[in-house]
Amino acid sequence: MPIKYRSAQFLTSAAKLVQLPEDIGIEVAFAGRSNAGKSSALNRLTDQKGLARASKTPGRTQLINLFTLTEDKRLVDLPGYGFAKVSLEIKKRWQQTLAQYLQQRNCLRGLVLLSDIRHPLKELDLNMLDWAVKVDLPVQLLLSKADKLKSGAQKGTLLKIQSLINQRYGEAADMQVQLFSSLKGIGVDTLVKRLDGWFNMKTE
Repeated sequence: MPIKYRSAQFLTSAAKLVQLPEDIGIEVAFAGRSNAGKSSALNRLTDQKGLARASKTPGRTQLINLFTLTEDKRLVDLPGYGFAKVSLEIKKRWQQTLAQYLQQRNCLRGLVLLSDIRHPLKELDLNMLDWAVKVDLPVQLLLSKADKLKSGAQKGTLLKIQSLINQRYGEAADMQVQLFSSLKGIGVDTLVKRLDGWFNMKTE
């Protein structure tokens, strides 16, 4: 059943896992470095320019932000990582919170990880993928800002990253890689299809 992403509404923000809504229903989380275009992707997906705050200051979003689609389906905007001009202590706390969310949140059904196609899969991105694989969490890896490269370079980078993923995790890992551009709409349909699959999973 197709999900109406345009119906997304802000639900709440949480600084810690204990502040999240009850761990029931289905959640899909969006993660990525602070400048990977995560907020723009959420806004493009939902066709709402102001749903997720896209800041010109990377790392400004320090909270877990949740958006409802239906009573039991939610999109989750995780704090950006890796670029913000904040103390090392705060960065470590963000990283710990991200790891706890991925490993402990039972209603989490999939992770959308954004990585700038011009600088793909930095160390912290790989850490996120490692955590996801550890808990058997499906991943949709978006090579964001694809419009910044010409077609040939897009395809070359896509093949390179797919090869890296296969070498690191094996083909058994539930991990798909795609091109994506919030500005041009590249890959939106592919993302929607993947999300629909996750949100239509049966819940216990």
